[in-house]
Amino acid sequence: MKQMSGFRLRILQGVLMILALVLLLPIIQTFLYSFSSIDEMKVFLKTRGSYDTTRWMEAHLIPNVVSLEQYYQILITDNTVLRLFVNSAMYALMIMAGQAVIIPAMAFGLSRFRFRGKNVIFFGIILLMLLPFQVTMVPNVLTLRSLGLTDTVWAVILPMWFMPFYIFLIRQFMVGLPNELIEAAEMDGAGTFSTYLRIILPVCRPILGAAAALSFADCWNLVEQPLTYLAARPDLQPLSIQFNQLARENTGFEFAGATLYILPALFIYLFFQEDILSGITLTELK
Repeated sequence: MKQMSGFRLRILQGVLMILALVLLLPIIQTFLYSFSSIDEMKVFLKTRGSYDTTRWMEAHLIPNVVSLEQYYQILITDNTVLRLFVNSAMYALMIMAGQAVIIPAMAFGLSRFRFRGKNVIFFGIILLMLLPFQVTMVPNVLTLRSLGLTDTVWAVILPMWFMPFYIFLIRQFMVGLPNELIEAAEMDGAGTFSTYLRIILPVCRPILGAAAALSFADCWNLVEQPLTYLAARPDLQPLSIQFNQLARENTGFEFAGATLYILPALFIYLFFQEDILSGITLTELK
């Protein structure tokens, strides 16, 4: 029975590895294509939409000649992609910095304090979490316009500081923390702020790491907010908005730009991988 169980486990591992390779194939091809010459990529991209449906498409898995011409183009010669990349990085860093200060504090207050209107505020957070951006877009635009923030970077950054999903996620985790932690801290003379910094945040590290990774993915892939709030300022838009337009122009360095765009999200996921798995596991247990 043990041998049979081990055989099934190896089969399952093999199937999962094959599925993982299939899912990773577009990323691998993008990375490999980024080392092709610009002329080779221009010729390859011109074949889009012109394949013969009666025969198999010719595979092009690796470049004919390895070249760094695409990276030289986007990093040295033409700084369009690099400028948009910097915009994306700026939005991601500023949004996550604000969220790191505001969201855990709001979650802590909703999970531990008793005050009038607490349930109403929590219900409002759940309601906002369920509503799509298209529903809240008009009130957001009117509010930002009255504050004079439209067509500025703050129009994108400020609303993202109060993302309801992450308030709900961290609050639900904090609710499940034992009261003995706070009681022990209070017996040692720690105040509310000290307890929050020294006890609650370290204990919540797995869920905070998972929330940070998910939030970075949201910030890095912004589409609706920049299109709505920065319609008159294309120079402030992130790479996620302008990349499709660059790809339509068949510049030949699309794959190097795509690789540059993928790498930060990949590094963030690898950095927070253990926190993501721990956060999901602990949340399920609660």
